[in-house]
Amino acid sequence: MQTKVLNLQGQEVSKITLSDEVFKAPYNEALIHQAVVCYLTNQRQGTKSTLTRSEVAGGGRKPWRQKGTGRARQGSIRSPQWVHGGVVFAPKPRDFEKKMNAQMRRGAFISALSTMMAEKAIIVVDDMSIEPKTKEAVKVLDALKANRNVTVVTDGVNENALRAFSNLADVEVTTADILNTYDLVSSDYVVITKDAIKKIEEGNK
Repeated sequence: MQTKVLNLQGQEVSKITLSDEVFKAPYNEALIHQAVVCYLTNQRQGTKSTLTRSEVAGGGRKPWRQKGTGRARQGSIRSPQWVHGGVVFAPKPRDFEKKMNAQMRRGAFISALSTMMAEKAIIVVDDMSIEPKTKEAVKVLDALKANRNVTVVTDGVNENALRAFSNLADVEVTTADILNTYDLVSSDYVVITKDAIKKIEEGNK
């Protein structure tokens, strides 16, 4: 399987042969969905915490006698219906972590990668030698005809690319070693360097 390689001006400069094992896998919607849910769930901190009625300070004394006042019976001023009272079913710190084995994660990743390649949503570029300026980043995206929800993937940390694309709201910059299924399915286009392609293929053999 081959695909064309463009320069940052949008011109074809060569072709690259892709691994069928990584870029021609069948579409597996259920596995991709599971990987995305797992990723998003694991982003949750689970640190929110509020107080139940038993944890709010005060309220030990009955505010008024049970009968004879004409008011509703109350046992504590820290009951949930009172201002400054406790919270019903108060949220407490918890661990939201979901686990997915490595083989399933890899399967979801290459399935999403193959689907995007088949849909021509992956644009391979020769390199990402760009000046660290936002206007240069806009020119590159316009030349590549990728100007919405773009993930830029480099083989390693590229400070110039990070600076150039950082002010663009719909663009994320990442590296080949941490690219994941969620990054792919949340993007309309993936702009990736040749070297990043090689690194992904090596890591998914």
